Amino acid sequence: MSEQGPPLLEVRGLTIEFVGARDGAGRAVRAADGVSFDIGRGEILALAGESGSGKSVTALSILRLVPPPGRIVSGTVRFEGRDLLALEERDLRRVRGARIGFVFQEPMTALNPAFTVGGQIAEALEVHGVARGAAARARAVEWLDAVRIPDPARRARDFPHQLSGGMRQRVLIAAAMACRPPLVIADEPTTALDATIQADILDLLLAMRQAYGLSLLLITHDLGIVARVADRAAVMYAGRIVEIGPAREVLASPGHPYTRGLLASRPGHVPGARLDAIPGTVPDPAMLPPGCAFAPRCRDRFAPCDAARPDAFSLSPGRAVRCFLHNGAAR
Repeated sequence: MSEQGPPLLEVRGLTIEFVGARDGAGRAVRAADGVSFDIGRGEILALAGESGSGKSVTALSILRLVPPPGRIVSGTVRFEGRDLLALEERDLRRVRGARIGFVFQEPMTALNPAFTVGGQIAEALEVHGVARGAAARARAVEWLDAVRIPDPARRARDFPHQLSGGMRQRVLIAAAMACRPPLVIADEPTTALDATIQADILDLLLAMRQAYGLSLLLITHDLGIVARVADRAAVMYAGRIVEIGPAREVLASPGHPYTRGLLASRPGHVPGARLDAIPGTVPDPAMLPPGCAFAPRCRDRFAPCDAARPDAFSLSPGRAVRCFLHNGAAR
């Protein structure tokens, strides 16, 4: 559903290090290493991978919210033509919330337990000068209604602990959308919700995209969610994007062994078959192997994989994979 024209968001060569941490070779530990992707207007890009792959820290870096001792050491993040990494903090505050909304992973942590949910949405409107006082409170109720919370006027007076997990997630979406930003970043928005509520939240995000022309960066570990909502998919492993392309193509014909492993390990992928889990775990960023980071877990591993990190090989327009299997000269 993305519109033609320049991307709304362009991330190029984004590298994030954690100060004071060193790997086995004495280099700073990198949580994200040369990450690049685009998001078009009205497009949903899913950033997928296991926990520890670097997805959330990449999302936080877009708004320069990486917690210390993490720091962005290189790269550009261009949004609406401006490099967010070069903005003064006061200018960046006008972008956070107003132009880029953020749905955090844990509603009970992201919402202030001491204030009503309606008051927290109204505060976002007031901070960015969209509405004030009674008008802001009325708009908050309208947004609670927009995210399908029953009896929104009454619920606006509730505190976070009085709401279910699914309703708290809807409040976070309402707060993120309150200023009508063109881009929302949603970090695992369906984690810890049951299947029915997950489906409702995904349907809500799709409805928001349809109603407001919203662009969405969706962080997830679930390829089922990618299949359901994403236009394009970027698969991340050990701080690098190892495969990127149209979601349907990536899921129908994965080019990277890691993507194939994620698909094969989904429950119900082959009805009646045993779960085909990827052996091992995502490596500690401080203990990456010298070659491809996925090599120790890879069933297709061969000599080049242990010698160097693969570059991105183009499979087709808009599709790229970091894997020596696609380098004809490697075998």
